[in-house]
Amino acid sequence: MSFKYNFEKLEVWIIAKDLAVEVYRLTEKFPAKEKYGLISQLTRAVISVSSNIAEGNTRKSNKEKVHYIEISYGSLMEVVSILVISKELKFVEESDYDKLRTIIEELSNKLIALKNNHNSNNRVVKL
Repeated sequence: MSFKYNFEKLEVWIIAKDLAVEVYRLTEKFPAKEKYGLISQLTRAVISVSSNIAEGNTRKSNKEKVHYIEISYGSLMEVVSILVISKELKFVEESDYDKLRTIIEELSNKLIALKNNHNSNNRVVKL
């Protein structure tokens, strides 16, 4: 399959998708009792990041695109919060945590840059 939608070509979406795959692999190590707790919340949040990037990319106006980027960023911060708690509960090893935090930092910076780019395109220049 060679056809790709525009969002699939975005570096920010690729990083978000890869983060989701890593988080799903990580949660396989969580205790079974967390299936409906931390695992469910963490996987929903991490899927929301890439999904909102994809959905926002289809919107026509920059204002709408920014809205979906903000939702994606909020979901990413939810992932951070859950990872911190999971690490403190010893469900996540330090090395896995550090690896994910590095990915999250890069993704966070790219989301902010994307948002700023769309916001700057919204500005009306007064002559």
